[in-house]
Amino acid sequence: MAGGRARPGDRHPRRAVAARAGLPDGVRGRRGNGSGAVTETDAWRRVAPEGRRFLRGRKRPLGRLAAWSLLESAHTFLGGYGVARALDDGFLAGRTGTGLAWLAVAGAGALLGGFALRGVFAGLADLVEPLRDGLVRRAVRQALDRAIADPARAPDAGAVSRLTQQTEMARDSFAGLVLTVRSFVFTAVGALAGMAALAPVLLLIVLPPLLLGVAAFLATLRPMASVQRRSLDTDEALSDRVGALGEGLRDVVACGGQAAAEARVEPLIATQERLARTLARWAALRTLALGTAGRLPVVALLAATPWLLGHGISAGTLAGALTYLVQALLPALNTLMTALGSAGTRLLVVLERFCDPLSPDPDGRRAKQQPTTVPAGRRTAAAAELQGVTFAYGPGAAPVLDDLDLVVRPGEHLAVVGPSGIGKSTLTALLAGILAPDAGTVLVAGAAARRERGAPAPDRRRTLLPQQAYVFTGTVRENLTHLCPGSGPGAPDEAQVRRAVTALGLDGLIDRLGGLDAEVSPRLLSRGESQHLALAAAYLSPAPLLLLDEATCHLDPGTEERAERALAARAGTLVVVAHRVSSAARADRVLVLDGTRAVCGTHEELPARSPLYRDLVGIWNEITDE
Repeated sequence: MAGGRARPGDRHPRRAVAARAGLPDGVRGRRGNGSGAVTETDAWRRVAPEGRRFLRGRKRPLGRLAAWSLLESAHTFLGGYGVARALDDGFLAGRTGTGLAWLAVAGAGALLGGFALRGVFAGLADLVEPLRDGLVRRAVRQALDRAIADPARAPDAGAVSRLTQQTEMARDSFAGLVLTVRSFVFTAVGALAGMAALAPVLLLIVLPPLLLGVAAFLATLRPMASVQRRSLDTDEALSDRVGALGEGLRDVVACGGQAAAEARVEPLIATQERLARTLARWAALRTLALGTAGRLPVVALLAATPWLLGHGISAGTLAGALTYLVQALLPALNTLMTALGSAGTRLLVVLERFCDPLSPDPDGRRAKQQPTTVPAGRRTAAAAELQGVTFAYGPGAAPVLDDLDLVVRPGEHLAVVGPSGIGKSTLTALLAGILAPDAGTVLVAGAAARRERGAPAPDRRRTLLPQQAYVFTGTVRENLTHLCPGSGPGAPDEAQVRRAVTALGLDGLIDRLGGLDAEVSPRLLSRGESQHLALAAAYLSPAPLLLLDEATCHLDPGTEERAERALAARAGTLVVVAHRVSSAARADRVLVLDGTRAVCGTHEELPARSPLYRDLVGIWNEITDE
């Protein structure tokens, strides 16, 4: 039976405009609760666990960063304290040399701070670069997951933005936040410790207005971030809607649909204008909070000066306190508030796009991805099942598979054989959910093989290895474990990876490459070596169903046999599109596709039932005898 081209998607311009006339899928995908809006609490719940896990794995760089920052806080302490002592013990007491010496101490503190800042930037790289690398890997994985989950869906245009612009935005925002938060914390430690050393009563005057301004600023963070999020989503929706209308503009004009098209765009423009005004009002409140925190402590200290002088506080102590406020604490606070208000909100919004969707349960645990269910009467305990399946490549083409029934039992090793173009790869694509049957039902583990459109994660029920092995630039270990969960239960440990390497006979190849942590360059690998690595990745995959579509065709017979026996011994079910009769002979059962009917049985019984298989076995025996 001849095959045809894959059925094209619907490209009609008017249908395209109608399909995209509503809210874009990208906006809908970011909605997190029943009300239709993502709250900042939802965003924080998604980002915070990932952030804590990242920081827990970076304790050593954090420790180095804290050590350098503590050294920098000594510069803050010496700055104000040196000014106070230079006045009280030096210039005001008539001892110019002492005053100059204390000023020299304050200057030495500045040099110490510069030296510490150099170490801070070196330590910052150990935090920022791993974050960017992790986001790049996650962006690639998300794009692949979406493509695997729904191959018919249009390419994810946002993946390029996440891979480039958004990862760089996250890196820059994270670096800025770490610098400013660290600077404020350790500057505050140095300044407050210095004021306490000069006169503890200074803290009673400075801290209340300072804390009041900080509290007012923090109160604006959540509502302002919410407005920024809605503005961003509205802007994306507006761009998508204008782009969709632009593609079909000729049809809109020809059909006289200008008014309807305008009615679809104007509400978004009005919403964007309203949000811009709301954002401006919150920005005014934030400016007021910044002024309160940045200016009120100085005003309070100056207003209390007569009372302080009357209670024994010296002029040098007051000058030192003003130095702490004006030169250290308030600039650091202003920088922190500005960073939290801009980079902090931007970082939260960007990181949320790299996180998995929230589960609906109240505890915030991620819900397991449930495969699409089928009616109770159609459920089966089989690993995979085809019920009356017919598939053709195009409306006028002859069926490649016609009314096929097949049950693959759990733990079974099934080989599929037949001439080229007979439908072997089509069968594996149907089981993998890449293709949908024209008629009949395809089940995997009792549920529909093809999941609902827009599923957010790949289907962990099966793993498909095509003839062209997928090997990417990265370490050997990453190439072996990329089909496994990233962390937690199910992720392979060192012993499991080593067992897979031994079971597949990969020791020699991995030693030649330089070990599990060596970098792999796909262009330097032969096709057989690429297939060998991909088979080991399938071995480590937690999927209970493995589908090998000519995935061993570039291996020598001995390596192929070892790999297939290892995969068959692995817990789960194995379906192999075989290109050698010896591969079929190792299987529990063999499915023969001959173009007119499908015959399934054991290697021993099939020659009597299938003329095609009898001929294949005869030809193979002649070749091996020679």
